[in-house]
Amino acid sequence: MLANIASSRQSLFIKTCILIFGCLFLFDWRALGQVAVRNQGFVPFSEEPINYRSAPVSDPVYKLQQRLDRGEVRLTYESGRGYLKSVLDLLEIPVSSQSLAFSKTSFQFRKISPQTPRALYFNDDVYVGWVKDGKALELISFDPNQGAIFYILDERQAEKPTFERAELDCTQCHVVAATRGVPGVLVRSIYPKTTGTQAAGATSFTTGHQSPLSERFGGWYVTGSTGKQTHMGNVVVQNPEEPEKLDRAAGANLTDLSKKFDTSLYLTAHSDIVAQLVQAHQTQMHNLITLTNYQTRLALHTNAAPKQYETPAEELVRYLLFVDEAPLEGRITGSSSYTKDFAARGPRDSQGRSLRQFDLQKRLFKYPCSYLIYSEAFDSLPGPAKQYVYRRLLEVLTGRDQTPAFAKLTTEDRRAILDILLATKPGLPEEWNQYRIPPKSSSARAATQHHQ
Repeated sequence: MLANIASSRQSLFIKTCILIFGCLFLFDWRALGQVAVRNQGFVPFSEEPINYRSAPVSDPVYKLQQRLDRGEVRLTYESGRGYLKSVLDLLEIPVSSQSLAFSKTSFQFRKISPQTPRALYFNDDVYVGWVKDGKALELISFDPNQGAIFYILDERQAEKPTFERAELDCTQCHVVAATRGVPGVLVRSIYPKTTGTQAAGATSFTTGHQSPLSERFGGWYVTGSTGKQTHMGNVVVQNPEEPEKLDRAAGANLTDLSKKFDTSLYLTAHSDIVAQLVQAHQTQMHNLITLTNYQTRLALHTNAAPKQYETPAEELVRYLLFVDEAPLEGRITGSSSYTKDFAARGPRDSQGRSLRQFDLQKRLFKYPCSYLIYSEAFDSLPGPAKQYVYRRLLEVLTGRDQTPAFAKLTTEDRRAILDILLATKPGLPEEWNQYRIPPKSSSARAATQHHQ
């Protein structure tokens, strides 16, 4: 079973906060034995109807631990990297998703620097953080109903390695405006000093798909090409008196990190820019799904007006459709296989179109509707919120909503997204079916092929 290790009066703990993708929660380390997490303090949403602390979960890490408990699979230990590769394989997280952060944004900050960056990996549902010679893997796993669930895995070799759920204590750090006020994830961009710490007096940014490239990647390594576009990655503050003056040109279009640090220590030599663009979109998408879920359950529990959940649901619709996405000003090219790996996961319609197809010239995706619409978390939205989201999506995609908020979506965009969803998204409301385009008859197809 998953370990929820309670504090012992006779054990010595050292308290510290962990930051994974910018999201903080409190850890305690035993002087001896396994890494432990204290189960104490006030946790937001721990009462009815959310029951964040006590409700059963079924997120991917929880399910993996169940498989481990039943002996169906085993975690394999590798010298130098611990259980990292085995965890990624069992959770089906691609190595090509690796991004490298040299800012000191982890409870293992003493081991993070521009010479030893922290590696982060993700798929649609799970984020994993690894630090060289670190004490634990850091994981955030999204439960369909409860949102972000936090785990650690002791990196010391053990007979039965166990994922431990990390319950939240440091709520003033963890549930913040940048996570939409719910337990969540975020990506930050900072002006880093040569040590990896944030320069005093400098601005920091929370990154989503609305962020211009010029405000992204501070404190991160970035590999790939951006043409004439520049960003904050790969460089550090040189003059503490002017911390926001970076040599952005020096950090652009970098494809080889071997002169920065020993890349052989990592699973891949890349910190792919396309993976980081996807990661930034996905983190805030996750937060909005969780927010809409929570607010709907709270409204139903207290008989509140529908506006309580319709407001975040409307924001969710807009984020799904990338209405506030910052435009790209030229071709973006990744350095690894991530672009191909991500796009290959489909699903596709009869014309081969998919919401995972990239554009990477003017915007992130060719068809601007988030692939997380296929996620269990989206499907688990409470009925009233999901009905609202589907109704609003249909109004926008059929052109009935022509308000300025959705003006960036062309008629072609709307029709393509509608067709892709009709072909690939199970469980759409019945009213969507009237917009299906009937398949061509065999005679019509033959005539079309003859004219071609």
